Amino acid sequence: MDTATSVIGLRVTTPQEREELRLRGCYAEQWDKVLVAEDFSPEQLRNARFEGEVSIGSETRIYDSTISNYAIGSRCLIDDVLRMECRHDSSFGEGVMVAAVNENGGRSVAIHRNLTSQQAYLMTMMRNRPQMVERMMAMVEALSQSHRSAIGRVEDNSSVVGARFIREVRIEEGCIIEGASHLENGTVGRGAHVGIDVRARDFIIDNDARVDGASSLVRSFVGENSVVDNGFTAIDTLMFANCHFENGEATSVFAGPFTVSHHKSSLLIAGIFSFFNAGSGTNQSNHLFKSGAVHQSVHLRGTKFGSSAYVMSPAIEGPYTVVLGRHTRHHDTQDMPFSYLIEEAGQSLLMPALSLKSYGTVRDIEKWKSRDGRSLRRDNICFEEFNPYTTGKMLRGVDALTRLYENDPEAKSYNYNRTVIRSSMLHRGIKLYNSAIVASLGAMLERGRYTPYGDDGSEWIDLGGQYLPLSKVEELMGRIASGELSLEGLAAELNSLMERYDDMAATYAYAIISQLEGHMLSAGEVDEVIASARNVRARMRETTEADRARDAGLDMMVGYGYDFRDEEEHRSDFINTH
Repeated sequence: MDTATSVIGLRVTTPQEREELRLRGCYAEQWDKVLVAEDFSPEQLRNARFEGEVSIGSETRIYDSTISNYAIGSRCLIDDVLRMECRHDSSFGEGVMVAAVNENGGRSVAIHRNLTSQQAYLMTMMRNRPQMVERMMAMVEALSQSHRSAIGRVEDNSSVVGARFIREVRIEEGCIIEGASHLENGTVGRGAHVGIDVRARDFIIDNDARVDGASSLVRSFVGENSVVDNGFTAIDTLMFANCHFENGEATSVFAGPFTVSHHKSSLLIAGIFSFFNAGSGTNQSNHLFKSGAVHQSVHLRGTKFGSSAYVMSPAIEGPYTVVLGRHTRHHDTQDMPFSYLIEEAGQSLLMPALSLKSYGTVRDIEKWKSRDGRSLRRDNICFEEFNPYTTGKMLRGVDALTRLYENDPEAKSYNYNRTVIRSSMLHRGIKLYNSAIVASLGAMLERGRYTPYGDDGSEWIDLGGQYLPLSKVEELMGRIASGELSLEGLAAELNSLMERYDDMAATYAYAIISQLEGHMLSAGEVDEVIASARNVRARMRETTEADRARDAGLDMMVGYGYDFRDEEEHRSDFINTH
């Protein structure tokens, strides 16, 4: 167990220093338990009260604050803190069980300081591998026990100003805590910022994250470079890298990287989200009256909800789906990526592949990489538009649409997993998917080095932001369950797979094309596929650019240059805005 007196390079204060400190309004229950740096000067303290074991690093200043059982590093500022204390042995938020995805706790995950979205995905979403989950939970418990201490810490170059209660909180290097109301049993990661009136209990805030504006966290993890602001409330929620939450509420949520909810009255509840964008008033229901809060929804990568969109759980949408209106029939469109799901006459109308024509999809995919503000990059994130994960779903989507048509060629509409697809939309979806499949397979072959016979074209998954073959994930889960793989070993294996991603994706693309062609492709045939794919991607970009031009076209200049009667003035004001 750590104690303040175990810190090397510290000393007790001298009698003369203690007298000067007394005159400066300072008090200690036992001055012998207050250790200071060799270069300590009484001018560093004013109206400071010390209880239990306290250590103070070089050039650290403490004013108008009460400190109990804390080790404070060098070049720190503690000012106007009502009480900073470690009252008992603590793991500082590590090992806390977060009931993500399912409010009843059936998918709870134990958080720890180095938690990644990939680790959490395995613990939360792979409950069909109970031995693996139990093993991972045991490793987190052992890790949290090894980090327990009766002494809280404020590491070098941190400042805690104007806070009320800070209890059993580890504050890492370079943090700023300013005006927080109540922080208890947690860790604030390196370079993080915790602001005015924030309340947090049983939490971990990762490096360079910001929690501000009277926001509240309970049993939650905030990932690297994420933002929680403007009164947002999070309970039993995991938020991974580059998330941004304001104004609304999240309860029992697994928020994969780049999940965003900015607007008031937006509720994310009992689901898994990834690269998700919540429109104003976004809402879900996670229980039916008969069975309680046992249901969950899955909103796969890039899904967007329009204003006041509503989904009743259970439900699942394919990647990059745009959801508009209310949907209560428990749809399953996971194999229809790049679609629109629209409410019409009380039904869920599915428009397969339609968002492949939307500039908004291109903009989303491009903006995420440019907005990646992480330095540590603990979460593994694949950004590629053309990848085995969405390609596999498009292949299955084409098969499903083709079967629907072949079973009833004369139908005007088709029922698909509790959605309705109009005949015209079905045919357009097949055409768009086929073009995107060609574009995607060629792009993957162009990016990496393929290995013939190295992949059978098996299914890939999105493991918390990292695209991986399911077979590789199965292998890793088996090694975890057997005790062969530690948390550190798992991270190393995932990092290695990340480095090999382009080559694995190229090998997948080669296997798929060979299956479609009925023979192993020659090098010359691969070159032809790549060239053809470039042409298809160029045509796809022409379509999305035309969509962008319409969105920013002159027909949209209503409200621009309205103080002038001349149309050229309207046009000039509009053009100079874009």
